[in-house]
Parts: sequence; structure tokens; C-alpha cells
Amino acid sequence: MSAIRLRWVVLSAITALAAALRLVDLGAVRLDPFYDAAVRSMGVSWHNFFFGAYEPAGSVSIDKPPIDLWLQVASVKLLGWGSTSLKLPEALAGIASVPLLYAAIRRPFGTIAGLVAALALAVLPIEVITARSDTMDGAMMLLLVVALLLLVRACDGGGTAWLLAAAAALGVAFNVKLLESLVALPGLLALALLGMPPGAGRRARQLLAATAVYVVVALSWLGSTLLFPAHDRPWAIGSTNGSAWNAAFVFNGSERITGKAAEVGQARGAARIAPPSPTRLLARSGQLPGTWLGWEALAALALGAFALIALARRRAGRLQRASAVGVFLWLVTGVVLFSDMARLHPRYVESFAPAVAGTIGIGVGLIAAAGNRARWLALPLTALLALPLAVSIEAVEAKTTDAGNVGGLPPGEQHALSAYLLAHQGGARYELAAGSATTVASLIVADQRPVLMLTTYNGLPLTTVAELKQAIASHEVRYAFINSLCGPHSTKITSGCAPAARWVRAHSTDVSRQAGLAPELLWRLP
Repeated sequence: MSAIRLRWVVLSAITALAAALRLVDLGAVRLDPFYDAAVRSMGVSWHNFFFGAYEPAGSVSIDKPPIDLWLQVASVKLLGWGSTSLKLPEALAGIASVPLLYAAIRRPFGTIAGLVAALALAVLPIEVITARSDTMDGAMMLLLVVALLLLVRACDGGGTAWLLAAAAALGVAFNVKLLESLVALPGLLALALLGMPPGAGRRARQLLAATAVYVVVALSWLGSTLLFPAHDRPWAIGSTNGSAWNAAFVFNGSERITGKAAEVGQARGAARIAPPSPTRLLARSGQLPGTWLGWEALAALALGAFALIALARRRAGRLQRASAVGVFLWLVTGVVLFSDMARLHPRYVESFAPAVAGTIGIGVGLIAAAGNRARWLALPLTALLALPLAVSIEAVEAKTTDAGNVGGLPPGEQHALSAYLLAHQGGARYELAAGSATTVASLIVADQRPVLMLTTYNGLPLTTVAELKQAIASHEVRYAFINSLCGPHSTKITSGCAPAARWVRAHSTDVSRQAGLAPELLWRLP
């Protein structure tokens, strides 16, 4: 068998392994009710589709651009509503990233480096887990790999078109997961600065054009929302003023780093993530144990340092040197940020998973090319990837997910609430008034009915008492679901303490027992 044919056979086997890890029993993995409610609501109208509406009436939207959710809407429209169709776009993104990372690493470092990088990404446990969850991080990660590949191609040939395409891919990644995508930016910028062909003036013009493309693409969706009148734009959940810009740069930006915003929707009984520390990614337990990513990241740091030293000693070419520095800086940025970040979900580390795998591939590839004795070291280093493979297989068997649980009602409560409302609400426009936008996602998924939101994130009032009274008088809403108490020690972010929620409790009839629910949950409005 020729070397070229063998290379493609091995890459095909690695990609098939990645597909198996991401697709086997995919439908059995728990769903994310918050984003699934948005997918359900976005299929109702083009208005909802564009804005990423969270409930069918389009009054509120999710806290991020809906670019990735567009893929999920398309999937459920083509394949029907179901657990597999909701998660399929992310799974396919995880699979596609494997051969693309191979192509990006092989170009400067050769076949062995590319294959090892592809294998490292294929079996990386956190990547497998995230690709099997219906969140958008896997799609963002794929776009970062695409940007890396395009940028390597631009540096290899000096083509401006490749550089602009890389900038556009980064811009789309920002539209998928906002500031999380910026983890790759320092490394990719270093790759461009060091790797583009000589010529200060030409390089400056190319990078200036790439910056312009990135900014335009990255802000395209946020900017286009401003073309609509304010009353046509849904209130962005998580924002303090209803603006998608505020949700993007404050709620999903500064507050994620500082931990200012309170956390909601954690699954019952879920372990908490380790607190910020230099060894956080090596934790033995919690939401992000070291076996999911940390030990591979540590190995990547060691191999990356070796690679930089080896390339400096042998005076490597421009493309190799730039690629090694860029990928290693991407890796270090991720390790430093997520070791110190206050609010961290495991899926966030998808933003530097390609750098972990890529650096491992670069290091092993350089060792394999160093000489006959060194080649014997490359083989056991590659064999160590059997450890993350075993962890990934365990995660698949355990149906592990990194999806959140915002708005997930207990199944019994969900069924009782839905059955009672469908039997008693008559012709009301809204299925009910919800005390908080982040409590009834699973009800929206089940019934696909409009919901009148009394508050948005952190108990911020969204519907005034006067507006609620008007909706009641016009027979638009007959019931309210308030599952947050307001006591003497409640904080200002308690949704049950909002004026509209307090008015409901003071003037409505508690029908919770008739609906088969615990007391003081469901209220018949006057």
C-alpha cells in the first residue's frame, strides 16, 4: 500500500472513531431545555427564527445570537422533533473538526503530526461530551479549526483571500458563542503576524483588511437587530436593558469572567466545578475532572515547549515556526483563562480543545522526525491517547452531557401542569404567565404555546402589574406559575418578589392541588 493511500486509510479510521464516539446512542443523552425551547419557538415564524425567540410569542429571546440554533431548527424540520435531531448538528461539527485539524497541522508539520492531532481531538473526552450535547460550543470549535486551516493556507501561499476567509470564519464563530471564541484570537493573530510572507506594507494592508472583515462579520447579527424598531425586538434574556448587545458583552462577557451574575438552572445533584486555581483543570472530580481535558492539556504544554525549543535550535521555516507559536499561544491562553475564570461551564473549554490536540500532534510529529531513537518515543506517546479514549467510552456509556438544565421542570410536575392547563385555559392566548423566563423551558418544549413572562433573568421585572391586569381583562391569560417564594430574607434577584408576582399571590386563587402540584405554584388569575 502506498504511503498516500495508507495516510487516507488511517485518517478515515480516526474519523470513523470520532463518529462512533459522537453518534452512538446520541438520542439517549439528556437535552438542554433552555435552548430546546428556543428551537421550538424559532420554528413558529421567521421573526422568531431571526431573533432566537425563547417563547412562541417572541417576547423574549435567548442570550446569544441564534446562528447555531438555526442549524438545529433546520435539523428538526428535516428529521422531525427529537433528541437525536436536536443534537445532530453539534455531533456532526465535532466529527468534521477531526479531519480539518489534520489538514491544518499536516501542512506545516507533516503526516504524523496531523494524524496524531486528529486522533487526540477525536478521543478528547470533553470534546466528545460537548459534541453529544445540544449546546453551541461544538459548532464554534469547528469554526475555529476552519479558521486555523485557512490561516495556515494563507501563510503558506501568502494569499489575501485565504486570510480574509479565515477572518470571516472567526467572525462567524463569534456569532455562535461570542467572547468564548476570542480565546483563539491571540494565537491565530500571532500565527498571522509571524507567518504571512515578508513585506511590512503588504502584511499591514492584509491584516487591516482581515480585521475589517472580522469586525463586520462578527457584529453582523448584532448590528442587524438594530434595523428593527425596539418594539419588534424581543427582550434578550440576561440583559439589563433588553438589548442583545448588553447580553453579549456584559452578561456573556464581563460577568462571566468576574462571576457577578448568579448561576441558575444547575441540574439537581450535579457536582460543582472546582474553584479558580492554577490546578483547576487537573481536578480529580467535579463538573470538569482532569481526565476530561486537564491531563491532555498538561501533556500538550510539555510537548509544545519541546516543539518551540526544537524549532528554534534547527532554525525552522517561517510556516512551521509561526504555526507552532500560534497554536501554543492559543493553548496557553485557554489554560490561563479557564484556570482563573469565575463562571466556568465545562463546555467553554471547547474554545481551546483544538489547540490541545494540535500541540500534541506537533510535539509528537517533531519527535518522530528527530531521528531513529526519538521515533521509538513517539509511538508510546501516541499510545497514551488510549487513556482519554477509555474515558470517552465511559462517558458515552454513561450518557454524560454538558447541557444545562435551565427551565427544566421535574417530569411529574411538568406533566401535571401541562395537562391541567390544556384542560382549563380555554381560548387564552398565553398558556400561562411565568414568574421567571428561566423556569418554564420544558413546558414551552412540550406544548409550544406562548408564555407571558413576568420577569427575565435575575428577577428583573418584564411585565408590570398594569400590563398583567390588561392581559387578564382581555382574556389573554388565565393562569400564573410562580415557583419562587418571596420571604424576609429573599434577595432582589428573587423572581417571586417582583411586583407582578406579588400581585398574583395577593389577588389570585391557588389551584396547585387541583392540578396535582405542590401548594402555591399554580394560580388562577382573577
